[in-house]
Amino acid sequence: MPTDENSRYDRVPIPEEPATDRVQSFVEIKHPYTADEAVLEAQRCLQCAMPFCVQACPIAQDARGYILKIAQRDFDGAAQVILGENPLATTLCKVCYHYCEDACIMHERGGEIAIRQLKRSGMEMGNAKIEYAASAPVHERIAIVGGGPAGLMAAWELGLRGYSATVFESEPVLGGQIGAIPKYHMDGYELELDVARFRQLDVTFTVGARLGRDFTLDTLRSDGYLAIYLALGTPGHNTLGIPGENLPGVVAALDMLEETNRSAIASLGRRVVVIGGGDVAMDAVRSARRLTHVGEVTVVYRRKRDQMPAGHEEVEEAEAEGVEFKFERAPVQVIGRGKVEGIIVRRVQLSAPGPSGRPSIVPVAGSEETIPCDSVVVAVGEKADLAGLPPELDLVFGGTGWPQGKGDDTMTGIDGVFASGGRSVVHAMAAGTRSAVGIDAYLRKRAGASPTPRPNPFGAGAPLGLPAGYGGPTWSP
Repeated sequence: MPTDENSRYDRVPIPEEPATDRVQSFVEIKHPYTADEAVLEAQRCLQCAMPFCVQACPIAQDARGYILKIAQRDFDGAAQVILGENPLATTLCKVCYHYCEDACIMHERGGEIAIRQLKRSGMEMGNAKIEYAASAPVHERIAIVGGGPAGLMAAWELGLRGYSATVFESEPVLGGQIGAIPKYHMDGYELELDVARFRQLDVTFTVGARLGRDFTLDTLRSDGYLAIYLALGTPGHNTLGIPGENLPGVVAALDMLEETNRSAIASLGRRVVVIGGGDVAMDAVRSARRLTHVGEVTVVYRRKRDQMPAGHEEVEEAEAEGVEFKFERAPVQVIGRGKVEGIIVRRVQLSAPGPSGRPSIVPVAGSEETIPCDSVVVAVGEKADLAGLPPELDLVFGGTGWPQGKGDDTMTGIDGVFASGGRSVVHAMAAGTRSAVGIDAYLRKRAGASPTPRPNPFGAGAPLGLPAGYGGPTWSP
């Protein structure tokens, strides 16, 4: 407990495995607060009249509300606040990039509130075994192609409104890229607990069903689906475009992460180079550090450290785990005789900002160096798989390659077909909500009715509204 006036502002440390121990295995790094620690941390919250944390959240999660419940030691109430807006909360309380914390004004004194950690406290100490309640059946069927966070969120939104939704997932399990999140972040049971709360909704999950192979947009229409939502995500990966990239030992980061989660025996050798500076690159390099049994693991990134798109927490934890970073370097060639033996990189400089506002990459002549390695992991962005999709959809692509419709409602160029996605789990969830709202408005207009607001997810009481003081989102899709 605090002993003086100043110490009560200090953030309650989050218990975690020491770096020297955690790199030996994929044991979960972060540990939960005790009840007393959670209450103490929640009591630091100022309960701002304008909830900056909520405005920074893509799904407008009422962080201020559940933190207040925890401060009052009402963990059941906290769980209900969390689940009222967030059907994937068991997952997000461990893997969300906590944009809410970046917006917290307490970072100026004692550190930002540990909002994600408090969400975990609410979910694990409160009654989170709640099943969602559907509204009266609408008797209209909707197909959702993709069982990642966008598709699951849309299924939740539509199921709550009484629609019959079928989620088609091409992989054997639900989750999309959630399945690539390393087990040192979460054990892997979390999504199963989240989806179990859907049981009372008219939502059906069909796994192992691929668009273009097992069904098409036309067959979905002929099967009676009145609207289709394409929540395709970005399961593919970009390439480096350099000589030697096809050598055995060059692997895509997402493929490596998914294989590791399935078996934890991905063969990388003792020396690994990861190309890229985003969160997938950090997941890959930290996983490689564990898979190589604390071998030599290096990140090559073409810009400066403070320009990395990865979250600062991930970068700092990778550094603590012994990962080496080589900044302002670009790959030139993968070398080896029959397999990877090294990679040549070149120093680069940043020019003055161009029309896009970002500086260009300028190579420095004669600055090449060779990094010996057994594997090269490529993490330079993902892309969508558009096989089986007609050009008439007229899709546009978001910042990291996800396909989406052009309008605010995410409708594509084909009537009744919608598409969207997002750059993180919670951004994808927000995209799922936008498309679900667009689908509801489209179907209700066809029926000569008004759009359906999201009902109370628990079936009783008034619909849950935005918290007092909310002035709109401070982020963009």
